[in-house]
Amino acid sequence: MYKELKRLIDILGAMFLLVIFSPVCLITAILIIRDKGPIFADTPERVGLDGKLFKMYKFRSMVVDAHMLLRTDPKYQDLYKKYMRNSYKLESDPRITPIGQFIRKHSIDEIPNLLNVIKGDMSIVGPRAYYPDELKSQLKKYPYTKKLVTIVLSVKPGVTGAWQVSGRSEVNFDKRIAMDAQYAQKKSIIYDLAIMIKTPWAMLSGKGAM
Repeated sequence: MYKELKRLIDILGAMFLLVIFSPVCLITAILIIRDKGPIFADTPERVGLDGKLFKMYKFRSMVVDAHMLLRTDPKYQDLYKKYMRNSYKLESDPRITPIGQFIRKHSIDEIPNLLNVIKGDMSIVGPRAYYPDELKSQLKKYPYTKKLVTIVLSVKPGVTGAWQVSGRSEVNFDKRIAMDAQYAQKKSIIYDLAIMIKTPWAMLSGKGAM
């Protein structure tokens, strides 16, 4: 019953939010086009339910090929090392475009995730969707989190989640994965609704966003 009700909420909620945010999406798309480049971020697939990979839709907030440049361009070598040391986070990232700074701070870049919700790759509320290389690296750094990762991958990743509304990028991987594992074990519609209620403030305040 939980899965069916959650899926119904996901579909109806995602469609409703896409309509509500359509003016914001239109303005964002126009600003990104003026910045020259594709509207959506060209990033590798993410790890979803049961370890299945999927393409996540996000507004482009960085320069074209930002993901690959960080890993292959010699001028970003030191930045990449810092990125890995800091649990795949950067406080100051030169790849972010001017419009990208704003849309990332307020999570506008993640609105297209709602398309993934409708497709069934994601849920409105759930754990973070990680890159495969990110999970591999973080598991090596925090080997004791392996069981927690298995629990997290037993549910669909979400557009928003427990750690996003409780510090977001300020939380390191080991604490973040523990929070997501706790969410995955609860599987409560009430808990989902509580996270949804907190999400607008997290978006408006931009607290912890990177």
